[in-house]
Amino acid sequence: MSQMLALAAPVAVLCGWLLRSRLGAAVVTGAAGAVSAGATVGVWAAGRWAEAERWTGLVGMLELASLLALVVVALRVEGGRRGAVAVWTVGGAVALWPSRFQEVLGPEDGLTLFGFGSALALPAVLVGLYLRGLDEARLRSVAAARRSQRLELAHDLHDFVAHDVSGMVAQAQAGTVLAASDPVRAAALFERIERAGLQALASLDRTVHLLRSEDTDGPERGPQPGLAELADLTVRFAEAGGVEVRLDAPAEEPAVPREVAATVYRVVVEALTNVRRHAPAARTVEVRVRREGRRLTVRVRDDGGAVPQPSGPRRGGSGLAGLAARVEALGGTLAAGREGGGWQVAVTLPLTAW
Repeated sequence: MSQMLALAAPVAVLCGWLLRSRLGAAVVTGAAGAVSAGATVGVWAAGRWAEAERWTGLVGMLELASLLALVVVALRVEGGRRGAVAVWTVGGAVALWPSRFQEVLGPEDGLTLFGFGSALALPAVLVGLYLRGLDEARLRSVAAARRSQRLELAHDLHDFVAHDVSGMVAQAQAGTVLAASDPVRAAALFERIERAGLQALASLDRTVHLLRSEDTDGPERGPQPGLAELADLTVRFAEAGGVEVRLDAPAEEPAVPREVAATVYRVVVEALTNVRRHAPAARTVEVRVRREGRRLTVRVRDDGGAVPQPSGPRRGGSGLAGLAARVEALGGTLAAGREGGGWQVAVTLPLTAW
């Protein structure tokens, strides 16, 4: 009968492991520790084991290994008060386990049992706490990455939607003038306004959906536009309102990283949006993207038009400031200021780190 008690704790560990999703790891660990301690008390009453009985020793080793593994799992998954109670229960059961073979006669034997239990339980506790720390660090890293993505999406919302809306305003102003004198051209302008509005609404819907979702890495977020999309961007800008755009840029190439190419596209979007807002009399805009050795340079310059522009810095939203922070994060520089009679945005991005 005494030897059959060796199976009590392993059976309890197996049953608890099957029910861990319902009961929780800490409850399973504490229950297994309590069963093990109860088995030890039962052995005291029924008669201690003989060290020559190998099978009870082997089953006991399996019992100790299972209890220590449960300690690691409980501390990694739950922790807190429940985890502490489970650890203390298992620690006591492990410390009492050698008394199944030999009677405790004095304080020296008690210290021996305490040392035995500490030597086995302490490494399991440390491993469990270490794994819990790794999991928490990973969760914090994921949360920080999601916050960063949401901020980036907010910047994208400003850049792309502001560009479309400013184009709609310019076309609506032109359509008001042409409505009486040239209804055909006015109708074409209103069609372009409709397309730009639908595009802006689609951008808003996608961005708001991603900001509300928990996972911003889903398939809804398509690839970011880059150098290859600059031609279409400048064509749409020119169609929106009587401005000639001269584009001098290479096509997308593998040697230019996606982060750099996406930043270049956003720089051009912001610069063109500012031309629409602050230089309505501009007639020519030059967009030049050049690879100069290990650097990529971007320059967007307007002629200012016939109307004199203010000499102070242009005031507007936070788009240019956000772009400057992004460019600096990539190791580049951004400068904006008057150039001749117009305004120029110049960006330099290094390619060596990529």
